[in-house]
Amino acid sequence: MSDMRVESREALPGALMVLTVVSGFLDAVSFLGLGRVFTANMTGNVVVVGFAAAGAPGFSAAASLTSLAGFLAGAVLAGRFAVAMNSRPAHRWFGGALAAEAVLTALAAVTTAFTAGAGARYPVIAVLAVAMGIRNASVRRTGVPDLTTTVLTMTLTGWAADSQLAGGTGPRSRRRLGAAAAMAFGAFLGAWFQQHRGVVWSLSLCGAFVAVVAVVYFLHAEFSLRRGHFAR
Repeated sequence: MSDMRVESREALPGALMVLTVVSGFLDAVSFLGLGRVFTANMTGNVVVVGFAAAGAPGFSAAASLTSLAGFLAGAVLAGRFAVAMNSRPAHRWFGGALAAEAVLTALAAVTTAFTAGAGARYPVIAVLAVAMGIRNASVRRTGVPDLTTTVLTMTLTGWAADSQLAGGTGPRSRRRLGAAAAMAFGAFLGAWFQQHRGVVWSLSLCGAFVAVVAVVYFLHAEFSLRRGHFAR
C-alpha cells in the first residue's frame, strides 16, 4: 500500500509555503469577520471553548465547536479519498484535495454573500473548517517537515531547540523561519482585506489562491511524472 507521500522535491515546499500564507489569511478573516473563531488553527478553537466555558465575553463555544466538527469531518473525508486513490500517483490525490479546498472556500464566500442574520456564520464556519480538515489531512501525508501550513508550535520549537545557541546545527532554519513569516504575512493580509473589503471578497481571494496553487502544482507534477521524475 502506498504511503501517499507526494514525491515532488521541487514544487511541493513552495506550494506548502503559499498555503501557509493562505492559512494566516483565512484565520484572520475568520477571527475578525466571523466572530472570534478559527477555521484553520484548531488549537485556537480548543482554547476558545475553554474561554467561553469560563464566561469570558465575546467568545462562542458553539462557533468553535462547529469549526472543530467540520475540521474533523474534512479530515475523515480526505482520509477516505486517500484510500480510494491509493493506486494513483500521489500528486493527483494531493491536487484533488487542494481543488476541493478551493471549491469549498469559494462556496463559503457565496454563502456569506447570500445569507444574513445571527446564525448565518455557522454554515460558513462549517464549510471553511471542512476545507481545512481536508487540507491538513493531505499536507500530513506529504511528509514534508516543518511545513504543516496551519500550526507553528513544533516548527518554532524545532528552530530553537536545534539552533546553534542550543548546541545544534540549525537544520532547516530558513524553512522554519520562512513558515513563521509566511503565516504572519498571511494574517496581515487577511486582517487588511477583512477590514477594507469584507468577508466575501477575502474568502474569494483565498479560494483563488488555493486554486492557483492546485493548478500550478498539479501541472508541474504531471510534467515531472512524464519526464520520469516520480517514483512509481
